[in-house]
Amino acid sequence: MGEFELIERHFVRATPRAALGPGDDCALLAPAPGQALAITSDMLLEGRHFLATVPPARLGHKALAVNLSDLAACGAKPLAFTLALSLPRADEAFAAALAQGLFALADAHGIELVGGDTTAGALSLCITAIGEVPAGGALLRNGARAGDQLWVSGCLGDARLALEVFRGHAALAAADFEAVRLAMECPQPRVALGLALRGLATSAIDLSDGLLGDLGHILRRSRVGARLELAALPCSAVLAAQPRALREECLLRGGDDYELLFTAPAARAAEVRAAGAAAGVAVTPIGLIGAAPDLVLVDEDGREGLAAARGFDHFA
Repeated sequence: MGEFELIERHFVRATPRAALGPGDDCALLAPAPGQALAITSDMLLEGRHFLATVPPARLGHKALAVNLSDLAACGAKPLAFTLALSLPRADEAFAAALAQGLFALADAHGIELVGGDTTAGALSLCITAIGEVPAGGALLRNGARAGDQLWVSGCLGDARLALEVFRGHAALAAADFEAVRLAMECPQPRVALGLALRGLATSAIDLSDGLLGDLGHILRRSRVGARLELAALPCSAVLAAQPRALREECLLRGGDDYELLFTAPAARAAEVRAAGAAAGVAVTPIGLIGAAPDLVLVDEDGREGLAAARGFDHFA
């Protein structure tokens, strides 16, 4: 099977929402009046971002999910995406399963694949996702203010726990391993929550490189500090049962959670909870923003200490 036959068979579908979809040198999109385009790209490389053991349907899901998570963090409604795909060979069974996972998530969010590229090479996927947000209404990283509450969606740390099992550093029962592996391989982008937080959250970011590191981006851009309560961090029963050191590592530095971390005025806590309920996801207050630039971590025993706001770095 050649490149163009593979594309036509597995990745070309009708794009009624796009002014022009695949087949020309560019796709054409027309945002609604008063809307700005939000654009993000994420690349996934085998051995760096995913293991060779990942089922291709889950890989297709995750490649799009991590981009939709970025749109969610900006409060943007997804519109369309492109896919640049590198494959070692034209493997039709792999491509079919990859497309199935990709389009299942795309259909769930009502978005279209409008173009991209394929080439022969090491397995990698690079998706560019496009969304729209009211002009001037995007959620950004630089709006946190002293006195704001710090919130997080969902549960943290399961993806890192799955990775530790793959590395041989932890052991879990089969059902528990499958649960945390699903968190690692099939994250759920919090698009509905991002939309519900527009006009309510003062800053937001999605958690891809670990809680401490991604919180550091908000603190630096907003020129504030924070007090983070470790005992408040939401986690699954599987992670809660792990030794304390492993649990804390997964919660604070794990990465690959793709939950939303955001700030909002303390007086609007009830509205934040209502936004979470409307989006169908739990939201948890985990700390407070302060004027001093330090990040203070309060451990499970109530002891305070300064923490380094550093996360995953591809070149560290």
